[in-house]
Amino acid sequence: MASMNISLPDPMKEWVDRQIRDGKYASTSDYVRDLIRHDQAYREQTLALKAAIQEGLDSGISNRNVDDIWSEVEKRHTAPNA
Repeated sequence: MASMNISLPDPMKEWVDRQIRDGKYASTSDYVRDLIRHDQAYREQTLALKAAIQEGLDSGISNRNVDDIWSEVEKRHTAPNA
């Protein structure tokens, strides 16, 4: 495993130390790894959301009304294999 040295302002270092003291994390490394995992997941979700938005924009304007769209969604979610 690679190691990395970082510098933090005192208030941030105190925050990290408090998280460890409170038992939320086993070590500073554990805390930083968790932050990175959360950041990775957030960025992946953001990219997926942006792609879905773009797909919707690219699909153009629908000639269905809102009630028709909701009916289709409800059918999909109440189907036996949904």
